Formats: sequence, C-alpha cells, structure tokens
Amino acid sequence: MIPKKYGSVLFGLILSGLMSFLVSGIATFRATGYVANFPGLWTSAWLTAWMVAFPVVLVVAPFARQMVELVVDKRARQ
Repeated sequence: MIPKKYGSVLFGLILSGLMSFLVSGIATFRATGYVANFPGLWTSAWLTAWMVAFPVVLVVAPFARQMVELVVDKRARQ
C-alpha cells in the first residue's frame, strides 16, 4: 500500500494518464484516421502528452480546488 500522504500525487498520475490517453487518441484519430500504424502513433502521442499533463495536473489542481470552493454552496442540503 502507498502511504496516504502520496494520495494526491497518485490521483494526479492516474487522472493525467487517463485523460491524456483519451484526448491523444481522439486527436491522433482525427489527424490520421485509422491507419496501419495508428496504435504506435497513439502510444507516442499519449506518452508525450502524459509527460506534460502529469506535472500540469499537480500544479493546477490546487487552483481548481480553490475555484470550486468559491462557487460551491457551503450550506448543507437536506
């Protein structure tokens, strides 16, 4: 098991991996169509995107949480 203090980093790793996987797949398909080497093109695009997305998620997530706090109603709903 991973210690709880690393939870936010693991969350960022998983989130950025899944999102960059999906977005790079869509972008690669739109750019090339389904060609014979599509899986290789997608993998290359995904790994490049993930290298950028992971640190960006770690930096941007705290700001996103703050923005959510500003717009979410803090009153309890019953």
